[in-house]
Amino acid sequence: MGLLTFSMNVTLDGCIDHQEGIADDETHAFFTNLLDESGAMLWGRVTYELMESSWPAVARGNTEAPPALREWALKIDAKQKYVVSSTRTDFPWTNSHHISGNLRTAIQQLKDATPNGVLLGSALLATELDRLDLIDEYKLLIHPRIAGHGPTLYERGLPSTRKLSFISATPLHCGVVAMHYRRTR
Repeated sequence: MGLLTFSMNVTLDGCIDHQEGIADDETHAFFTNLLDESGAMLWGRVTYELMESSWPAVARGNTEAPPALREWALKIDAKQKYVVSSTRTDFPWTNSHHISGNLRTAIQQLKDATPNGVLLGSALLATELDRLDLIDEYKLLIHPRIAGHGPTLYERGLPSTRKLSFISATPLHCGVVAMHYRRTR
């Protein structure tokens, strides 16, 4: 059985707005490495649509991009992508699959079928999956910024505090710190 790892960019005040983080070659390389280590990606519909609106064109070479972004685009294009949605069923981007039905059962089956693990990259979906006790690890990039606005991590709340075990902290040159925690059960 593979682990479900939640990974997200977050500012010091908890903001997860994708425009607030530092997007440089080193942070992109961090996420490319996470992608390489995982067997699949998992997103909610909104995140899928955000990703689908730009990365396939970069992967095809239709959009100019620096080497680090092009590498990310090619790898994300090739990766198995799973999307949870109750409003959309057609996901035409290469290797994209719809997840429907009982969320707990479907995600547990995905974890069981993916020995290299599943990388979760949607904040709202992470809240729902955390409520179902399905997230095993957290790999957060903490950015040295205070955004002063939302959306924020877990703003919809959880039924109880999640206890985590520290695994590692890796500082990046730009001031970002990559934090790795495992869920304590």
